[in-house]
Amino acid sequence: MPDHTDKIAALIGSRICHDLISPVGAITNGIELMALSGADQSPEMALVAASAANANARIRLFRLAFGMASEGQRTSADEIRTILKDVYADSRIAVDWQPEGDFARASAQAALLAVLCAETAVGLGGEITVKHANDSWEIVATATQLKADPDLWAGLSNPANLPDIAPRDVQFMLLPDHLTRLGRFCRYRLADNSIALEF
Repeated sequence: MPDHTDKIAALIGSRICHDLISPVGAITNGIELMALSGADQSPEMALVAASAANANARIRLFRLAFGMASEGQRTSADEIRTILKDVYADSRIAVDWQPEGDFARASAQAALLAVLCAETAVGLGGEITVKHANDSWEIVATATQLKADPDLWAGLSNPANLPDIAPRDVQFMLLPDHLTRLGRFCRYRLADNSIALEF
């Protein structure tokens, strides 16, 4: 019997994101309507609004990164750029998505999984730059205080040696498997203040 584990995981990711995006969006819309009606803009209300907006953006990011990517499905650079801007708007991380146009959903998914890997290295603050040329992706994370677990990063090139991981690091398990299905291989370079992924 074929192993459908990856497909099941993607379907679960899509289902969770699909079911959560509507109620979270409704909360965001409700807060906006309250503001338009002249409701008091207290610090508590501002916190709820910011949290709802961030949750909405994270769900959209997770749907692209962890959900199903159907054959022939496309994703635009404008959509990705908007999602990343919303996700990292109030964080210490800046993401510079440079590619333009649109991409096969599966290819963009690999890039976003790589962004989530890079995010773990610059959690204290830094910049993630995404480039795409000649059908190849390069994701570079830079920070004055880079926090990169060498075992996790080595697992991207050699998944058989990937250590037991925490849920927050699941992208390190998914990215090499996803790239294998695309017929690609991940290379990375780790320096004192930067880390780069190429595939």
